[in-house]
Amino acid sequence: MNTKEMRAKSPEDLNKELLDLRRSQFSMRMQVATQQLSKTTELGRVKREIAQIKTILTEKAKAQ
Repeated sequence: MNTKEMRAKSPEDLNKELLDLRRSQFSMRMQVATQQLSKTTELGRVKREIAQIKTILTEKAKAQ
């Protein structure tokens, strides 16, 4: 999902997406710890998307 799509979503949708990403990040961290994760770049992608969503949520909160 790109930034334009994220900005178009409501804060409730962004919070749901954030929760899903946090769950997948936790799952990936456990896979890294047990050496089962083959695509380690996915962990970085999820981390970056979490940061983008948090930034957009903060911007929306300040705008109100």
